[in-house]
Amino acid sequence: MSGSDEVWKVNRERDGKRETFESNLPKKGPIGEALAPVAGFGVSLRNFFRPTVTEQYPRVKTPPMQRYHGRHQLNRHPDGLEKCIGCELCAWACPADAIYVEADSNTPEHQVSPGERYGRVYQINYLRCIFCGLCIEACPTRALTMTNEYELAGPTREGLIYEKQDLLAPMGANMLAAPHPMVPGTTDGSYYRGEVTGPVKEQVEWVREQRPEDPTLPENRAKEPATEEARRG
Repeated sequence: MSGSDEVWKVNRERDGKRETFESNLPKKGPIGEALAPVAGFGVSLRNFFRPTVTEQYPRVKTPPMQRYHGRHQLNRHPDGLEKCIGCELCAWACPADAIYVEADSNTPEHQVSPGERYGRVYQINYLRCIFCGLCIEACPTRALTMTNEYELAGPTREGLIYEKQDLLAPMGANMLAAPHPMVPGTTDGSYYRGEVTGPVKEQVEWVREQRPEDPTLPENRAKEPATEEARRG
């Protein structure tokens, strides 16, 4: 018999021995042992005599936790340019293959985001999305975040495929709708460092020349309340 056979024989003899299992939990007394078979019904019995509480949803909605992962949102810079640069890292990070992105190049006449590219097509299929948050972790510009909105049910499958216009954040008070040029004298790095705090005169004049009816222009924004009042009257 070789040395290896001797080792295997010793191991088999050792593994064949049965040792008595000893629990680390404290031992129960006589009463505890007697009630052990029905101990699992303790939670049911405690709640059996309590009043029934019915959630009044959707009339009464309970606000979710502050960091709840809900519907996605595509954010904007303070001057209105979009933060999404079409890098597609969110689509690559998605484990459910729920995000589809197509990028396009910015031009001086059609500047949608700082830098060279922007997300021309952006779709999220909420039939696939598992709300894991890996997409927002992968986004290098904080363009994609998640809101607290959780009401995403719908009557059709097509309606649960959100397009870019469904995901874009609402315009801020002083933002100019893209496309429009970047703030003169800045680079995309200036935007990422937070050095741009809002639109400047040159941007407003460019939009006024190209799109005089744009509702985000200061003069057109001032007309909106009056229009609403006239509509209500």
